[in-house]
Amino acid sequence: MGGFFGVASKGDCVFDLFFGTDYHSHLGTRRGGLAVYDDKEGFDRSIHNIENAPFRTKFEKESVEMSGRLGIGCISDYEPQPLLIRSHHGTYAIATVGRINNAAALEEEIFKNRSTHFLEMSGGDLNATELIAALINQRDNLIDGIRYAQQAIEGSITILVMTPKGIFAARDLMGRTPAIIGRKEDAYCVSFESFAFLNLGYSQYKELGPGEIALITPEGVTTLAEPGKEMKICTFLWVYYGYPSSSYEGVSVEKMRYACGGMLAERDNVEADTVAGVPDSGTAHAIGYANRSGLPFSRPFIKYTPTWPRSFMPTMQTKRDLIAKMKLIPVHELIQGRRLVLIDDSIVRGTQLRETTEFLYQSGAKEVHIRTACPPLVYGCKYVNFSRSTSELELISRRVIARLEGRQDNLPLEKYTNPETEQYQRMVEEIGKEMNFTSLRFHRLDDMVKSVGIDKCRLCTYCWDGKE
Repeated sequence: MGGFFGVASKGDCVFDLFFGTDYHSHLGTRRGGLAVYDDKEGFDRSIHNIENAPFRTKFEKESVEMSGRLGIGCISDYEPQPLLIRSHHGTYAIATVGRINNAAALEEEIFKNRSTHFLEMSGGDLNATELIAALINQRDNLIDGIRYAQQAIEGSITILVMTPKGIFAARDLMGRTPAIIGRKEDAYCVSFESFAFLNLGYSQYKELGPGEIALITPEGVTTLAEPGKEMKICTFLWVYYGYPSSSYEGVSVEKMRYACGGMLAERDNVEADTVAGVPDSGTAHAIGYANRSGLPFSRPFIKYTPTWPRSFMPTMQTKRDLIAKMKLIPVHELIQGRRLVLIDDSIVRGTQLRETTEFLYQSGAKEVHIRTACPPLVYGCKYVNFSRSTSELELISRRVIARLEGRQDNLPLEKYTNPETEQYQRMVEEIGKEMNFTSLRFHRLDDMVKSVGIDKCRLCTYCWDGKE
């Protein structure tokens, strides 16, 4: 995934920029960057690797030495950014969040006119943000260039472009990821996460609509391209990605998770002693489940976070699994002889949850009943970098479906995404057996959508039902 924060201030913006960007650290794992513009000194930029140290530690020097009235920051899973670009538009800084599925084709098309080359490489691959800049530079002005870039890509892209005039903020065409503007007396900001500016003295001013482009200056916000009428915001933002204190489209993440767990409990009849959540994202779902079911909530293991990095930070799956296991410290008194309902946000590959379940058995659990806050993930996401899977067959649901069908191609996936079918029940049963759960239930898609409270036509549910 990735997160961004931008500030346009009448005074120096670096304090707000530093902490606002840091508040997005849960969304990215590899690179952090800041870029500022000062009327006297011009542009300045810094990028650091944050794989083994937090953003705040790596950028303490910049927080003191940088200065400017405009600034953008980014936390990224992949490419180093923001980038500084010099073109016929002048010099600008750019940061992006999203996914480009046709990068190779776009690169080839750009090379046809032999007018550009690429310098920024990320792990041997083309830097996606530099590609977006190259697309923007194909047009005569920034607004046309931003819109051209968004329309040219297959996937989804939200863009921040900082020039001496201000910050151009462009939410992706279908609004799959958020872009929220905050305001205080002498400044405006733009943020992926709505909570990121609250402690800095900002109040929410507006959310950009799908495809909306706005110019943000210290004096105000001007809409340069009106928002589209259709929206497909990522539902997984509420289920997992979003920070608990955030809201998107007016819907609280934490409140949605309580509702989500409650609806899981309504359809369940399991006999158990306690309910627990897999820290951290499963915890709120588990509280909602406990409140509705009447089963007591407990924390049978505690996540140790002071020194362990996030479990999906290392590039090797085996290391991620090891870190996920090492972080969980058991409370044996709450496990021994207990029948546990364990709530997780989702099951992707299944490796970490299998390890967690075995960990509970080894700690004395009598039964472990797994409940997930979303339906089975059957389709790989095409719009945000939710998973780094190179193949949909890395998804445990797809592996099981392929095994049940005896083939990997032309699978009748629609039968496995409908909770009323025999095929769905067989898939769930096989996943539960493979992962050694006492029992397994997934959230229904219709119930999950009700938990959000937004019409399904305005939510992206592609990874669950394959519908764009």
